[in-house]
Amino acid sequence: MSGSDQKLAVVIPCFRAGERVLEVLSGLGSEVGWIFLVDDACPLGTGRLVERSCRDPRVKVLYHKENQGVGGATVTGYKQALAMGADIVVKLDADGQMDPALITALVTPIRRGRADYVKGNRFHRVRDVASMPRLRLFGNAVLSFLTKLSSGYWQVFDPTNGLTAVHRATLVQIDLDKVAKRYFFESDLLFHLNMARAVVAEMPMKAVYGDEPSSLRPSAVVWPFLFGHLRNMARRIAYSYFLRGFSVASLELLLGPPLLLAGGITGVVKWHASIVSGVPATAGSVMLAALPVLLGVQLLLSWLHFDIASEPKVPVQAASTGSGNE
Repeated sequence: MSGSDQKLAVVIPCFRAGERVLEVLSGLGSEVGWIFLVDDACPLGTGRLVERSCRDPRVKVLYHKENQGVGGATVTGYKQALAMGADIVVKLDADGQMDPALITALVTPIRRGRADYVKGNRFHRVRDVASMPRLRLFGNAVLSFLTKLSSGYWQVFDPTNGLTAVHRATLVQIDLDKVAKRYFFESDLLFHLNMARAVVAEMPMKAVYGDEPSSLRPSAVVWPFLFGHLRNMARRIAYSYFLRGFSVASLELLLGPPLLLAGGITGVVKWHASIVSGVPATAGSVMLAALPVLLGVQLLLSWLHFDIASEPKVPVQAASTGSGNE
């Protein structure tokens, strides 16, 4: 199937969206075959509003009786899109911060067989970030680094960006019911994409920040995000280096941390003994602590280099169709 023949669906999770979503719907072009709007128990009744006001035959409203979060709503849309036979599924937020006109550029790497999953990146161009608050830039840098560790996609930035596109061949490789349902969804999905060995690409974009309310409370998600990233990092390392494969990098990972820890503990013990006794540590004592630390750091750096070079490079869709080109 050529790229131009691939059928496109758009999923729009809705919670407290209200009339803003009508502008989003009106901006979707003819390249979109299906539009699945998921009313995630919205207190504003966004789903009913769309059914009353929108006459676009492509729009189908799906309802959740209980709020499941942005991830749960997106997964509901994904499943419906797969059931309808969509080849590419775009996830678009309902708040109007993302220009629907970007969809064509977003799905192009997938249609050309170069990627399985494409996401927006609001931080790619200097002119787009010049006016952003420094706290937002710092927070995104921290989140991006944690996401690199937990997902294995070292070139990915802006991990929580909600504008994404994914090929159906990749979606069917993922157990969607196991992906995080709330704000950790985008980051957790990257972990699952790595487990499926999907190729991830990014598209530079400019976000529009208006006066729309946000239901995200940073203080409430800091610890869940941190725990989620640490859990996924441990799972990814276990799966990739000890269950799915074993290599020199696995040995580096086994030896590096113990050597670093042993050297650090030895150094602290020797330093404390020297302070208590007043006798300077000998060169041999210093080397006894320093050598394991140096070896441990070197082994971890070597593993890190291997991990960065191990990002998936062959799209899943190429394996499923036999060809990655139009």
